[in-house]
Amino acid sequence: MKKISRREFVGGAAVAAAGFTILPSSVISGLGHKMPSDKLNIAGVGVGGKGFGLMRLMQSENIVALCDVDWRYSKSCFDYFPNARKYWDWRKMYDEMINDIDAVVVATSDHTHAIVAAHAITLGKHVYVEKPLTHTVYESRLLTRLADKYRVATQMGNQGASGEDLGTLCEWLWNDEIGEVTKVEAFTDRPIWPQGLARPRPQEVPDTLNWDLFLGPAPERPYNEIYTPWNFRGWWDFGTGALGDMACHILHPVFKGLQLGYPTKAQGSSTLLLQDSAPQAEKVRLVFPERPQNPQSRMAFPEVEITWYDGGLRPNMPDGWPAGRNMNDDGGGVLFHGTKDTLICGCYSRRPWLLSGRIPEVPKTLRRVEAGHEMDWVRACKESPDNRLETASPFKEAGPFNEMVVMGVLAVRLQTLNKELLWDGQNMQFTNITDDESLRIVIEDGFQITDGHPTFDKTMTDPLNAKAFAQELIKHNYREGWELPPMP
Repeated sequence: MKKISRREFVGGAAVAAAGFTILPSSVISGLGHKMPSDKLNIAGVGVGGKGFGLMRLMQSENIVALCDVDWRYSKSCFDYFPNARKYWDWRKMYDEMINDIDAVVVATSDHTHAIVAAHAITLGKHVYVEKPLTHTVYESRLLTRLADKYRVATQMGNQGASGEDLGTLCEWLWNDEIGEVTKVEAFTDRPIWPQGLARPRPQEVPDTLNWDLFLGPAPERPYNEIYTPWNFRGWWDFGTGALGDMACHILHPVFKGLQLGYPTKAQGSSTLLLQDSAPQAEKVRLVFPERPQNPQSRMAFPEVEITWYDGGLRPNMPDGWPAGRNMNDDGGGVLFHGTKDTLICGCYSRRPWLLSGRIPEVPKTLRRVEAGHEMDWVRACKESPDNRLETASPFKEAGPFNEMVVMGVLAVRLQTLNKELLWDGQNMQFTNITDDESLRIVIEDGFQITDGHPTFDKTMTDPLNAKAFAQELIKHNYREGWELPPMP
């Protein structure tokens, strides 16, 4: 890989930003188009780490373009696909290659998922987006509606959605094997990356990283190596903490199995809540109202309370738990407390079982994915929208589900209001945060021990208007030069 100078780097990014235009969808070829070879032309955005793994899973197709802001981290992917055109800036890639791309895979940091995917959809491109789908409630709603308007094939990267175990779990629930569920508890053993930290000192930006492009729509801040790659998950501006990262895997069987929609109540608590970084451990309680009975289901769907734990916190083992059995199954677990029995599964819906020890025998009513989560999306991309067999986690489901996940983040970040928050999902607003409420957030802990004596000297923000702060968390005000398409 050619090493470029810092001046060339920054100058090239400026040219890319200045040259970016969004073509109207009317000039893009019709959806469901197949290449002459019957292979999809795929572009990847964010191709270090997880993105590289996704590209390899789809390498039977034409990988035509690769984009990343960190050319050291993405070098392995660039080398693996030497014929793909390489870009720093996805906007420039879209500008230059829009007619050569059928589909886009997005595996950037959380805060840029929505903007990369949304513009791809308006250009008529199918999109696969890693979890969490978006950083905010508004972004999730936007991708849901755009996908419906442009009729593209979509998939969120919660791979358990395509697993055999999710089908089994839902079929057990819907056959009324455990009765009505009014309480669910779920947890993860994450984070395994740094969290609960104050903002670090500035460092020199490496020549192989375009820091301005990494920031994208987020507020400006100096670079530090602790932010990226991978560790972005622990920083509020770029990630969603352990909850956003793992709840998309762990809570999906809850959302799908219990046919959830928007929550009505939310409350969070945690270890020390800081302005910049997610806390080390969290507990979130969400309440969902009664739902109509699904034609597929024999079970009723009463109001249900869902409690999430992370950072070492976890629910109590219910009475009758098998001695010596670990509650943590592949990174976490879920307990569905029913009126007849308790259903337990691990992360990704894995290995569902009943506390009674009974093994239900129920008919299989859900489609099983044979090709794998990623290639099933490729299959859907090649089908006409009029006859498309839907993927396992399309945005019409993944979008509302992701709203549930980031609602947990909202509950944690608004915890200092010390009350249960009432949520109007249809209008994306809290109804019981008043105009005159304020909150303050810790910037730095300031805790020290000198000669055995502790001192406490917290640095706090000035009072923040709670309603305005909440609205910014629901719908970010993007940095100048970065915009989402309008909401359909």
